[in-house]
Amino acid sequence: MTETLKPAADRPAPSADEFAERLFTSTLATAETMSVYLGERLGWYRCLSESGPLTADGLAQRTETDARYAREWLEMQSAFGILDADLTTQPPTFAISPGVAEVLIDTSSLSYLGALPRMFAASARHLPELLDAYRHGGGVSWETLGADARECQADLNRPWFDARLAPALAGVTHLHEQLSRPGARVADVGFGAGHSTIALARAYPEATFVGLDVDAASVAMAQANAAAAGVTERVTFLVADGDEAAGHGPFDAAFAFECLHDMPRPVEVLTAVRGSLAPGASLIVMDEAVSEEFAGPADDLDKIMYGFSLLVCLPDSMSSPPSAATGTVFRSSILRQYAQDAGYTGVEVLPIEDFSFFRFYELTT
Repeated sequence: MTETLKPAADRPAPSADEFAERLFTSTLATAETMSVYLGERLGWYRCLSESGPLTADGLAQRTETDARYAREWLEMQSAFGILDADLTTQPPTFAISPGVAEVLIDTSSLSYLGALPRMFAASARHLPELLDAYRHGGGVSWETLGADARECQADLNRPWFDARLAPALAGVTHLHEQLSRPGARVADVGFGAGHSTIALARAYPEATFVGLDVDAASVAMAQANAAAAGVTERVTFLVADGDEAAGHGPFDAAFAFECLHDMPRPVEVLTAVRGSLAPGASLIVMDEAVSEEFAGPADDLDKIMYGFSLLVCLPDSMSSPPSAATGTVFRSSILRQYAQDAGYTGVEVLPIEDFSFFRFYELTT
């Protein structure tokens, strides 16, 4: 998902026709993204996968949706090459291929991206508020963005936590030994739907875990997920700011998975977590693996993170002033400065690679 780019000085400026073509292509991609949102939310992709080729009427009947909208959507999906149309039948039938189905509905696959459009749909509902924030300051909170944003992040990260988190941590010897000690206490700050905490609890059955998150709806979702996973005896989820961590320690390790860049006051949270750590314990931060510095034209990873930052993460952070206003493009140098300001003595990048879009840091005291 990356691309090699020439330095900005070596790239010729696009002509009007070239940029018009680019913007039109981007608009097509926006329409495609929003159509995926409809199909994912209405259960149309899953129905096609489970029931085989269907007509518009058949899809509508099985999903209790409107047949005219279903026909327009099916034709559009075929026009964009997402679904396959069989025009030898009348009316035509439509099918989803296994590879497309894996990406759109298999929530256990590391290729799963079906929930991705939900984040942008969540922002689209609040464009007037975002415009007002861009004009006057302030922001739009995670709570305001609602279930689509909350569930999108949780669903996209879950397969990586479920399949890759335990082996990734097992490869870091000193951390694995620390987490494996009988009676170890571990904090998970900003846990979202709790999938990270649950994955840790499964990997380290001798430890207990305390999750802290400011979003009450996320806490309720995490509690339900923990009950379904059968780990409630060792996992506790609390509605609490990260800067309340010190009151729940001491912890033998702490984690902050893809949340620090959203926090309005990250240094205060890092300071509180440091104060909650037992001697010799460390904080593991997982955040975006973006480039080390801004250099104009960027790869696809930086581009998508700027998209999230503009529409979700920066407005969320700025909705609670005073805010550090970090943004999703959270470079290593910024984290190192935050860690230094919070009193940590070292920041090391852990040898965990190919873990979605993320980089792991260990902050030591």
